[in-house]
Amino acid sequence: MQWIIRFSAFVSATMVMIVLAPSLQSFHPAEAIRSHSHTYTHTHRSSSYRTAATFHNAAGCNQITGNADVCNPSLVHVAITLDFEYLRGSIAAVHSILQHSSCPETIFFHFLVSETNLETLVRTTFPKLKFKVYYFDPERVRTLISTSVRHALEQPLNYARNYLADVLEPCVRRVIYLDSDLVVVDDVEKLWNTKLSEKTIGAPEYCHANFTKYFTANFWSNRQHAGIFNNRKPCYFNTGVMVIDVEKWRRFGYTKRIEKWMEVQKTERIYELGSLPPFLLVFAGHVAPIDHAWNQHGLGGDNVKGSCRDLHPGPVSLLHWSGSGKPWLRLDLRQPCPLDALWAPYDLYGYSR
Repeated sequence: MQWIIRFSAFVSATMVMIVLAPSLQSFHPAEAIRSHSHTYTHTHRSSSYRTAATFHNAAGCNQITGNADVCNPSLVHVAITLDFEYLRGSIAAVHSILQHSSCPETIFFHFLVSETNLETLVRTTFPKLKFKVYYFDPERVRTLISTSVRHALEQPLNYARNYLADVLEPCVRRVIYLDSDLVVVDDVEKLWNTKLSEKTIGAPEYCHANFTKYFTANFWSNRQHAGIFNNRKPCYFNTGVMVIDVEKWRRFGYTKRIEKWMEVQKTERIYELGSLPPFLLVFAGHVAPIDHAWNQHGLGGDNVKGSCRDLHPGPVSLLHWSGSGKPWLRLDLRQPCPLDALWAPYDLYGYSR
């Protein structure tokens, strides 16, 4: 039955794309929707989410019986943050990963939270899920956070990815980090098997983007700061989809390097955009490239208007609503963008659709 469910979901998504494709370029942008508590609220009770189907391994998968220990070397590790504001997106992301995985029973989820009452909700929604919840103390990073172009980018949990190497068990040597506003439509094990070689992180890079715009004139006018990119070929990458060699991260102390640039930002205002620029400062030019299919990003529009966007040319393995427009908000307000229909099949909130 599992292959029927997966095939049906794939056919549905494909048909949506066929129907919507002619209208993507001319579709009028939806109203900008900022996803914070002042604009839209939900009471996320456990009963608000339907229980997901149980997904089983296909033939040929490594069989892991019982409650697999987090240190089992056969596991695929995926880290996602959970909070009430983005919870609906996180649940949909997990659902999509399980639905498209050939070996869903080998996936172990690491959930980073700043609220302690979400574990029961996850367990009732995904009764067979292998996961662990980690509390991330907002005070650990609050004094390092600067104002950004969007309120959501200033939230402490948005910076939890910086501390994965400290939070996860020492036996976890590699992890996939994923944002909460995406769905995976391919087998996540393909992403897991990314060859990092000597690099610490892997991500889709976008070398055609204007890299200079991610930093202020204050940064570029400071020779010492700008010199960080000497002998590097830096390219923009989105930190919402990364494969991380956690062991190497620990060895080279990358958390401290990121924090150092956040401290500089507090006094010199060298960037405007949340948690991304410190990653660019530390890693740009030293990233293992991953196929662009694994981050069809920007579907949430820009950080102000949240306008509708097209897919980038090429295949799709992951759809990412980065930007201010989130599909669950636009769908509920009946102001969806065409591509929001591709997120909806993974939504487990409320009654059956």
